[in-house]
Amino acid sequence: MLGEGVQVTLFGSRVDDAAKGGDVDLMIEVSQALPEPALVSARIASRVSRAMHGRKVDVLLKAPNLLEQPIHRIAAQHGVAL
Repeated sequence: MLGEGVQVTLFGSRVDDAAKGGDVDLMIEVSQALPEPALVSARIASRVSRAMHGRKVDVLLKAPNLLEQPIHRIAAQHGVAL
């Protein structure tokens, strides 16, 4: 869907083995601009959620054409690369 060179990072409560519950938070970093980031994010979240039997999945995109927010730095610093 996004081509090669995609980096996926798991972050949030799912990184902490002691934490219970919670959704799956994924940061997906791509090297090319994304023309429809909301649609891409929704499609990825839907596919991953189905693969995980309906578990809630949040997708954070990082691309050259998207404004970087503090959550991107938090995900990069505290997340686990998949």
